[in-house]
Amino acid sequence: MKTFQQFMSEVYDPDVQGRSQITKSGEGGRIGRKRKQTDAEKKRVKAVGGGKTAPAKTYKDKSDIGVTNRKRSPAGRQQQPTQDKGVKLSAREQQRKAAKERRAAKSGAKTKTADELLAKKAKKTVSPKYKPQKTTGFTTAERQKITRAGQRLVKDIKQGKEKPISQYDPGIRKG
Repeated sequence: MKTFQQFMSEVYDPDVQGRSQITKSGEGGRIGRKRKQTDAEKKRVKAVGGGKTAPAKTYKDKSDIGVTNRKRSPAGRQQQPTQDKGVKLSAREQQRKAAKERRAAKSGAKTKTADELLAKKAKKTVSPKYKPQKTTGFTTAERQKITRAGQRLVKDIKQGKEKPISQYDPGIRKG
């Protein structure tokens, strides 16, 4: 009679056995593969000033990479009750609630389970006609400068002050 170890050594060649096992862990101990985008793939941009944009910085890796897997089962998602059911209700309120539930069950109204209540809601779909606002390429400080220059101009026009246009130039050149 062979032992399990003898059987395994005969069935599996040690050279093949080491290579045949598929490891799911990626770089840095993460569970899946690294999905970092290149600069060309990035959609997020930031204004660098002067009307120009550049790809935004990449996010840092999370500190808990490869520590543990998250639970996918409903038990891990369900919030457990902290108190006994119906503790806060008086006897009369409990009767009314029970009667209301009976009427709802009779009429065919569906009561949501804890899983349904705690499950993530479906994302709202965006209208296909929606076009995002085009980026100006100006930084926040540059946009404020331009806005305030315009506000000064409007204020001086209202007050009847005559100043040369160069007074309102924010000093930002696009291009």
